[in-house]
Amino acid sequence: MTAREVNIHTLPGMLTALRLPSFHKLWAEIATRADTEGQPAARFLAVLAEYELAERDMRRIRRHLNEAQLPAGKTLATFDFKALPTLPRARVEALAAGDRLEGGGNLIAIGNSGTGKTHILCAVGLALVEAGYRVLYTRTSDLVQRLQAARCDLALEAALAKLHKFDLIILDDITYAHKDQAETGVLFELVASRYEYRSIAIAANQPFSGWDQIFPDKAMTVAAIDRLVHHATILEMNAASFPQRATASNKRAQVEAPATTNNDNQNQGET
Repeated sequence: MTAREVNIHTLPGMLTALRLPSFHKLWAEIATRADTEGQPAARFLAVLAEYELAERDMRRIRRHLNEAQLPAGKTLATFDFKALPTLPRARVEALAAGDRLEGGGNLIAIGNSGTGKTHILCAVGLALVEAGYRVLYTRTSDLVQRLQAARCDLALEAALAKLHKFDLIILDDITYAHKDQAETGVLFELVASRYEYRSIAIAANQPFSGWDQIFPDKAMTVAAIDRLVHHATILEMNAASFPQRATASNKRAQVEAPATTNNDNQNQGET
C-alpha cells in the first residue's frame, strides 16, 4: 500500500463515521499527553480502545436496565438479610453473579406476603444486568395477557422468541394468575419453551401444593412444576412480613418509651 499524507483534520469525521464516540471525545487530549510523555503509538491506541470499550459497556448496561423494567431501589445492599436468617446470603450472592444461570437454571422464592420475595429476585436481576446479562421483570398476569393477545393474533411463537432474548425473566405474583385454560395455557408454553434453555425466576405466595389454581388441570400443573423445579434454586421465605415487623417494632418502642420517661423524671427529681 502506497504511503500518503493523512489530513489529521479529517479524523473527527472518520471517528464519527466509525461510531467511535469515546475516540472522538478523547483522542486529542490523550494524543497530547502521549506526545508529551513520549508514549509509543501502540499504547496511545490501547488507551483509547479501553475508554471506548468501557463506554460501550456503560451504554449497554443503561440500555438493558431500561428494558428490564425492574422496580427501583430493590438491591442486595438494601435487603434486610437479618430479618430472614434462614435465607442463605452467600447462595443469593452467587446467584447474583450468574451462578446456575447457564443451562436455564431457575430461581423460585416461596413465602407469605411481605417477606421480600420480589425484592430479592429483583436485586438478583439488577446484579445480573450489571454483570452483562439481559433480564425482564413483569407481573405474571401482565405477561399472560400479552402472550394471550399474541396467540389470538397467531403470533405466539414470535412473542416467545422475543422473550428468549432475555437470560432471565422474573415472574412476580405467579399464584395470582387466573385459572383460565386459554390464559394459563400460554404461561405453560412459556415455561416449556424455556426449559433447560433460558432461566425463569418466580415469586409465589403459595407452596407448590397450591399451584393447581394457576393451571387448568392437574397434569399441566405437575408438568409445569417439574420443568420449573428441575435445575432450580428454591428460596423458602416464610417469616413475619415487613409491615408486621414494623408494627412489632413500634409496639416495643411504645412500651419502652414510658419507662425511659419515668426514669428521666426520677433522675431530674433527685438532682
